Amino acid sequence: MNLLKRAAFIFSEQPLSLALGSFPTKQSSLTKTNPPAATSSRPRRSKKRFANMSLEKLMEKFLEQSMEAEDNFYRLEEQRLQAEDKRREEEHSRELQMLQMLGQIFTGISTPSPAPQATPQPSCIPQTNPTVPLTRPPCGNRNHPPALTEFASHSQPAGPVIERSFSLGTTAMDSVIPLVRKTIPPLTSKKHKGQDGRIGIIGGCQEYTGAPFFAAISALKVGADLSHVFCTKDAAPVIKSYSPELIVHPVLDGPNAVEEIEKWLPRLHSLVVGPGLGREEMLLKNAKEIIERSKLRGIPIIIDADGLWLVAKEPSVIQGYQRGILTPNFMEFTRLYEAMHHEPLDSTDHKRSAQQLSIAMGHLTLVLKGEEDIITDGKNMLTCNQEGSGRRCGGQGDLLSGSLGVFAHWAFSSPPDAAKGMNPSLVAAFGATSLTRQCNRQAFHKHSRSTTTSDMIQEISSAFKKLFES
Repeated sequence: MNLLKRAAFIFSEQPLSLALGSFPTKQSSLTKTNPPAATSSRPRRSKKRFANMSLEKLMEKFLEQSMEAEDNFYRLEEQRLQAEDKRREEEHSRELQMLQMLGQIFTGISTPSPAPQATPQPSCIPQTNPTVPLTRPPCGNRNHPPALTEFASHSQPAGPVIERSFSLGTTAMDSVIPLVRKTIPPLTSKKHKGQDGRIGIIGGCQEYTGAPFFAAISALKVGADLSHVFCTKDAAPVIKSYSPELIVHPVLDGPNAVEEIEKWLPRLHSLVVGPGLGREEMLLKNAKEIIERSKLRGIPIIIDADGLWLVAKEPSVIQGYQRGILTPNFMEFTRLYEAMHHEPLDSTDHKRSAQQLSIAMGHLTLVLKGEEDIITDGKNMLTCNQEGSGRRCGGQGDLLSGSLGVFAHWAFSSPPDAAKGMNPSLVAAFGATSLTRQCNRQAFHKHSRSTTTSDMIQEISSAFKKLFES
């Protein structure tokens, strides 16, 4: 027992010496394989640039950089387009100068030398005042080179129409179409819905549902973003069934029709009054009040069809409003002329009559539709006789009025120098008439005698590209 106690005492007194003495080789190996902590530490790698940024901040920074790159791209693209426009204008001016010189040369060649003893020959040119040059009327079935358009200016309000015809087919098409192109807004991803046009159509009743549809869908096809149709309650379901792309308001015959429509006027860029309106007294009264309130807001107003019936009864509703445009056919024009002048229309000179009516209406822009479309504000005149077709189906005027609503918004919202001093209403009307005739021509080539307005509407896209984007 004493021996056990003594052994335990010795073991407890010298535990370290026993442990150290038992493993000398192990201790030396550990000393060799474990270098000091100071020598084993390595320099830390630098953290990545965006390691501390959250995913949201990284995405935000990425979007900022992408938007900046996109802005730079569009800025360069705009500069390129401006340079291209400038180059085209220079080319047009050079071509005009050359063609005018050629016209003068041909005029000098075609001028006959005086022959006192020459025998008089039958001529198609009537005897007129030599100070007023007139275009040469056709003689028999002689084919003349098709002139798409003609400029006309007037020195006096009711004086003779003086036309300037350019030789070799150079016409106002070369001068006005570039102005129309400058008013057309470019398509970019930076715009919001509705910025390129929110058009309102006042019309549509139980008898007439096709006309407001044609006008509204034509506005969309030309390039407007939204088309609103304000019609009667009976017409609304029918018009809605034609297309889901139209916004239809069944309020025109309601007890608070004017107030309901007035709520939308601040959102509209232009107004087309008349397609499918009908001649019911209540509807005409509501249309009149809507026109009056739209004038207070400076909204371009196009009046067609039964809206012109209202104007013939009460010309003061639109008289003198410089953003108003009337689009009568010959019968509607006759009614307007006789209402303003209280005398029969002289049907032998449509251009002079159109000028006189425009002046009487306070230099309102007038588009007289016919074999050639006469566009005048009483001071200047454009004539569009671009090739169309002999097909005269119903609804073509609605295509014109709907597209004119869009062109009018673009023209009046463009920079002042875009029209180069020309009345924006004239530029807009010329664009709409040219487009309508081109659609008619293309549709007729495909469908001939079976052509309808629906066929023409399908041609708006290609006709627009051909006239304004080629």
